[in-house]
Amino acid sequence: MSSSIPQPPRLPLLGNIFDVDPNDPWGSLKRLADRYGELLAFLALAITDYQSGPIYKIEVLGKNIVVIASASLAEEVCDEKRFRKYIKAPVVQEMRKSVHDALFTAYDDEPSWGIAHRIMAPFVAPSTDDVRVRELQNMAAELVAKWTSMESQRVNVTEDLKRLNVQSVMSYFFNQRHDILAGQGPDVVRLMDRATWETIKRPGKPKLLRWLYYDRLFYAYIKDFRTIAADFIADKEAERPPKDDMLHALLTAKDPKTGQVMDRERVIDEIITIMVTASSTTGLMSFALYYLLTHPEEMTKARQEIDHVLGPHSPITPQDLGRLPYLEATLRETLRLSAAAPGFLVEPVPSGLPGIISLAGGKYQIPSNQPIMVILSAVNRDPEVFQDPEVFRPERMLDEAYSRLPAGAKKGFGNGKRYCFGKRFAWQLSMITLISVLRGVDFKIADKDYKLKSTGKQICANFQAPVEFFVTAGPRNALRP
Repeated sequence: MSSSIPQPPRLPLLGNIFDVDPNDPWGSLKRLADRYGELLAFLALAITDYQSGPIYKIEVLGKNIVVIASASLAEEVCDEKRFRKYIKAPVVQEMRKSVHDALFTAYDDEPSWGIAHRIMAPFVAPSTDDVRVRELQNMAAELVAKWTSMESQRVNVTEDLKRLNVQSVMSYFFNQRHDILAGQGPDVVRLMDRATWETIKRPGKPKLLRWLYYDRLFYAYIKDFRTIAADFIADKEAERPPKDDMLHALLTAKDPKTGQVMDRERVIDEIITIMVTASSTTGLMSFALYYLLTHPEEMTKARQEIDHVLGPHSPITPQDLGRLPYLEATLRETLRLSAAAPGFLVEPVPSGLPGIISLAGGKYQIPSNQPIMVILSAVNRDPEVFQDPEVFRPERMLDEAYSRLPAGAKKGFGNGKRYCFGKRFAWQLSMITLISVLRGVDFKIADKDYKLKSTGKQICANFQAPVEFFVTAGPRNALRP
């Protein structure tokens, strides 16, 4: 016999709209998982170590959404034979007004996804590791130079890593050489922050307010983004000879399967998509530094490994990135506790017939057209998988231990064919940045009473990162008593 899926109390017409804070949607969904994970959630009042249950549902804007909060159910709904990426979500539809059927926003049956993917894939493949690692190392060196330019200085970690990320993406993929770290070049950083927050909040705004004010703001952001992307294209067309990078391929290459080339507007769509989706790497890097700074023993282990394997000054090679198991485990554990992209949406693969879909061997039943949201902050704290799930413990992510984890607990970069396209780039940038910073910079948290906050207007709405996270930084050993 199936069990009903628990749901918070709803208001007439409004549903659960007030249960989801528009300024912290992912945090709200995690808190709901803690409260309404099971029909027996009321027992949480009597059980102090109660953990979030596997599933619940909410009603927002007249639509029911089932939320997954366990590793086993996450693994089940990531079965691509049964489920696929859900694009009809209101926020994704708003994104399509900006970038149409681009890599992140295309429906599964739109051919544009495959064309773009095949043209762009070589530039994030292992065959380009040498070029990419060398360039990312140069970017990280600029960050270290900034943080060690004085004996001691106060720096905003997330802000600088956000700028490093944008600068690295623009340089490697588009050959745009701007010192974004120093505030030069197009103001992509602020534009992304403002545009993503406007996009994520639009579905909840009354249509009249949108028409009176917010539409003008939203479409101005789109125009600004497309103008910047068009400028990238103009710069590329003026290069003599053009650098053989991703932008050059987008403009000139033929899809190896269909023979099609991409028109100018679609290239602009992909430029914007890459810029926005790649921004989530900021969260991975900044959370990793936060956890290391708040866990001195783990910081020491990471630094000792880097010092032993690489020494203080040797260049980093692609092979070196595989010789640092503790640092890699640190990033994996960071991704578990604070997934930069905190969730994703799927739906049952259409069968052509209305019906019921069973989950958990029939324990739960959902309609065949039901949107499903996987909340990684809950899935990655599943007590059935992780002992002491709130504890930062990189050892649980070392190679053998990591290989034993269920697939549902390894979805920090998405799933299946819609898996994060730039995962290799993001991972290499994160590893190289941590290596460079840990062996060249000393730092301590500047505000001793700092409380972690992971969302806010200071960062993009599509990822989480420590907000207002300041450290006192200087050359390594300079800050030691």
